[in-house]
Amino acid sequence: MAEPRVFPLRCPVRNYAWGQHGLRSAVAQLVASGDPAASIEPERPYAELWMGAHPSGAAEVLDGRDPPQALGSWLAEHLACLGPKVCDAFGGQLPFLFKVLSVRTALSIQAHPNKELAAKLHVQFPQHYPDANHKPEMAIALTPFEGLCGFRPVEEIAAFLRAVPELRALVGEVAAEQLERSASHDPRGVSAALRVCFTCLMKSKKETFGQQLSLLVERISQQAAEGQDTSASNGDLLLRLHAQFPGDIGCFSIYFLNVVRLEPGEAMFLAANEPHAYLQGDCVECMACSDNTVRAGLTPKFIDVLTLCEMLNYTPAPSSSKIFPAVQSPLDPCVFIYDPPVPDFTLMRIEIPSSIKLYLISALDSASILLVIQGTAMGTSTAAASEMTLRRGSVIFISANESISLHLSSSEGMLLFRACCLL
Repeated sequence: MAEPRVFPLRCPVRNYAWGQHGLRSAVAQLVASGDPAASIEPERPYAELWMGAHPSGAAEVLDGRDPPQALGSWLAEHLACLGPKVCDAFGGQLPFLFKVLSVRTALSIQAHPNKELAAKLHVQFPQHYPDANHKPEMAIALTPFEGLCGFRPVEEIAAFLRAVPELRALVGEVAAEQLERSASHDPRGVSAALRVCFTCLMKSKKETFGQQLSLLVERISQQAAEGQDTSASNGDLLLRLHAQFPGDIGCFSIYFLNVVRLEPGEAMFLAANEPHAYLQGDCVECMACSDNTVRAGLTPKFIDVLTLCEMLNYTPAPSSSKIFPAVQSPLDPCVFIYDPPVPDFTLMRIEIPSSIKLYLISALDSASILLVIQGTAMGTSTAAASEMTLRRGSVIFISANESISLHLSSSEGMLLFRACCLL
């Protein structure tokens, strides 16, 4: 028999401190369901599941050989399995990394550079920016998910500048008044005024912002203890972030950035130069293969405030505009497509109702990775070595131009996500 081109993957887990602990983590739940022999430690964080060929965490090919081969080295020997267009466009590399994230505490205030800036930063600071690629990302909620994304409408920021004197003290009266005037009388100057305000905040001296943050936390805590409404100061979120990152300048970012709440199946797309942070919840994520992240708060890692403030997109927009729509496939009503404006990846959500007992995962002209979130089935393919049992947590690599027939055995139907590259 020819070497299989459809096969299961064993995927590495990342135990970052911000991850949810034990089986409270969707990552740990998927690992435990996909591999009954897996051991989950109750107090260990299970933050990310990496499904791809990233050199610092490649999945292993489970095609019967011992020891299993890393997916990246397998693809280097089987370039045609990527698909000709993908192979040509991305130099024989799988262009995306597919993940599951389980977020317990906030990730950093960050943005990702475009290709031009990534190349420049990589030359100047290779220890902090290890490659020359961009890193667009998309997150699709598995559970109610919360994050920060993009600058708020300027009227909301101006309202916080009036309601939160500690914020106004850091921004400065001149910059605050400039933003307020632009909101009312100079819409063309909004982005410039917003840049000045945010830069003044983020470049505040540590002693100064530390004092103002202490005053703010003390004031909000007292108001909360007295049963007062603290929503005008975004009090609940402020206290939560300060408990996680005490004394961090990033706590003030909630007054500039949209709080975006996603229900399961809803998505955020994080383009180049879009300020963002994940706050809590479980999601699937797909990203271009890069490690370039510019951080400026809510993190113990390297921060680069000057680069972040210079690179950001300062176009304000409401939080509702940050929810990326899925489009139902005209060819298959079970498939919902998230197709971002970048060539590196596309995501599909596949919802198979319980009434369907035989379903075809269609062939694409791109290699893809399939993740099972819910349901069970037996999978068969002419390109597989044998039948494959698919259950919650199963991860399957599908070469370009190959398909899988699913014989469903669960009464609940199935929920799957598929990452691919549609050029």
